[in-house]
Amino acid sequence: MTKILGIGNALVDVLTQLENDELLVELKLPKGSMQLVDAIKSSQIQEQSKDLEKQMASGGSAANTIHGLAKLGVETAFIGTVGKDETGDFFHNDLVGNNIVPHLIKSDSPSGVANAMISRDGERTFGTFLGAAIELSADSLNDDHFRGYDILHVEGYLVQNHELLEAILATAKKNGLKVSIDLASYNVVEDNLDFLKEMVAKYVDIVFANEEEAKAFTGLEPEEALHEISKVCDIAIVKVGGKGSMVKQGDTIVNIGVREINPIDTTGAGDLYAAGFLYGLINKYDFKKSGEIGSLLASTVIGTIGAKISEEDWAKIKEDL
Repeated sequence: MTKILGIGNALVDVLTQLENDELLVELKLPKGSMQLVDAIKSSQIQEQSKDLEKQMASGGSAANTIHGLAKLGVETAFIGTVGKDETGDFFHNDLVGNNIVPHLIKSDSPSGVANAMISRDGERTFGTFLGAAIELSADSLNDDHFRGYDILHVEGYLVQNHELLEAILATAKKNGLKVSIDLASYNVVEDNLDFLKEMVAKYVDIVFANEEEAKAFTGLEPEEALHEISKVCDIAIVKVGGKGSMVKQGDTIVNIGVREINPIDTTGAGDLYAAGFLYGLINKYDFKKSGEIGSLLASTVIGTIGAKISEEDWAKIKEDL
């Protein structure tokens, strides 16, 4: 059976449901933004929201994708860095509890936390403390981490550490893995454009991008961006929100629709789409069916709070499949 390895920022998501947006004003966090914060600010967020309803889950883009694949029965593992603290233990135990092999490097720094505050209208505001998550380094990795796996899925946020990303991609290819990357964020793409283009052309087989990321990568609108991205990789996927997604390989182009659902929280939608698409791919389904599985997972996760799908919904998904 195909085995998939994920690598990315190991973050614990703390999902807080706001009664109103006054707390965002008090914390000076613009509604709908993703702000990087330090340990003091992260503690302040958690302290001032301690009486509100909240959930915790292992997070980070690549970890969310790997979690989805594991729930579909794929053999998976994840590489990341956590602190020697309760948050790091939570991340480790959450992986193990979901049949994901943890390859976690321990740091003396506190574990990373993504404080996600969800407004009544479903909009998310993040105060993210990266902590130990960004201490993953090229020196931490070796061939043994990659042997025995068939596909590497990496999140685009790692492109901010050029040495690390190139070491990851080069080691994966040296060990015979196909490489899948999710571009992750349009501003990260813009800030690292030349390097990212070089890495994709040199090492990457599968590219996932939403329309903003695709435009940042190519300067083009979704359909033209799809054609441009497909020139530098084997399979290009561009997601266009409520309009569905498009897949291109060579001269083959497939359009995939969306499932209608009342969106509650879009956290993890792109990550779960990637999980569904990769699941279809390794089971040798065609692009249309693979994309439809991706859409099924994405539509399910946006109908709930957080980046994880409930056990009840996973049971329904497996019935659908």
